[in-house]
Amino acid sequence: MTGPASTPDSNTLELLRVVLPPFHLVFGLLLSAWTLLFLFRIVLTWYPQVDLTQGFWRVVAVPTEPLLAVSRRLIAPIGGVDVTPVIWVGLISLVRELLVGQQGLITQVMLKVSVLPA
Repeated sequence: MTGPASTPDSNTLELLRVVLPPFHLVFGLLLSAWTLLFLFRIVLTWYPQVDLTQGFWRVVAVPTEPLLAVSRRLIAPIGGVDVTPVIWVGLISLVRELLVGQQGLITQVMLKVSVLPA
């Protein structure tokens, strides 16, 4: 590149054209899966007898518990209800929309790269 307003060279464009679509897809799916796991955690708060360290429930607990443990130290339960999974669903949804949503940053870069001449 010769300056801030110049376009990237053809090798960089080709690399971006190859790398961005799969990255966009995988990153969007990971954020969606993480949101789904936090939604499971919200539902599981209604069933306190479920042991998250046993069986299938570990699949739900392992990816979510580190974030929930940190946020529980900062946010106390409201009326005896743990609201931290709800907060994380909102935050992850916001990040997903900002990065891979219809007007997301990665989506816009992908579109810009696809219309630039080779």
